[in-house]
Amino acid sequence: MKLYVGNLSYGVTEQALREEFEAFGKVDSISIITDRDTGRPRGFAFIEMPTVSEGQAAITGLNGKSMNDRTVVVNEARARTDNRSGGGYSRGRSGGYGDRRSGGFSGGRQRY
Repeated sequence: MKLYVGNLSYGVTEQALREEFEAFGKVDSISIITDRDTGRPRGFAFIEMPTVSEGQAAITGLNGKSMNDRTVVVNEARARTDNRSGGGYSRGRSGGYGDRRSGGFSGGRQRY
């Protein structure tokens, strides 16, 4: 069972998470999510446990518990969607800022 663990302290280590979760069963893997640009932790992780019963026990035992002065959130991870478009604006030729063909601001008067 894959678990989402949120509201983690930025200083939490994989070993600290392993110790907390192994009290409820075997831990197959731990992924502390880091920022792509800075490499710093983003405050959440995914933990895989081999059985649903171990995962449910970890959720019951750790959700709302304080770790490093932060109240953590533990629940079943949702399925990942492939919709990772990023932001709310387009960077390509499909009508981005400054593209004359789209009618966007071009810094001057358009010629006909």
